[in-house]
Amino acid sequence: MGFSLIPDEVYSSIYDIDGAVLARRGITLLLADLDNTLAKYGQPEPDSALLAWKEGLAAEGVALFLLSNSRKPRRAEHFATALGIPFLGRAGKPKTGGYLRAMERMGRTSAQTAMVGDQIFTDILGAKRAGILALMVEPIQLAGNPGRYLRYAVEEPFRALGRRRTRKE
Repeated sequence: MGFSLIPDEVYSSIYDIDGAVLARRGITLLLADLDNTLAKYGQPEPDSALLAWKEGLAAEGVALFLLSNSRKPRRAEHFATALGIPFLGRAGKPKTGGYLRAMERMGRTSAQTAMVGDQIFTDILGAKRAGILALMVEPIQLAGNPGRYLRYAVEEPFRALGRRRTRKE
């Protein structure tokens, strides 16, 4: 298991991630962060675009799984239930335990799994340490917490390196 802060690929949003492309690469499980990846902070329910994207993944044989560090006790559960996908809350990213539990629960190997998230120091680092494909998206919304601006600024050099790696299929 490696230590790298460079994502394998960087996308503008989850909607630029194509289930058919993942499937051709042997990916059948996509772990996804919740806040600022799948939805805005505090967004209680998935919108129609997210539901359609999830269905598109499923049509290609790619299962979506919510892997969240949310400290709000029922947030991940409520959102995942509304989206109709399995979840693991308080996953402890970037520790590998949550990633490994999700793969075991879904019967997948690291070669069949990818992670998508918006943060280098949790989502991407954890994915790299777990030996899975690390996909990064730009955060949906920065407004609200001044600390996010600083964190994303520190992450930008790693994002830039990841953008260079992104496949154009």
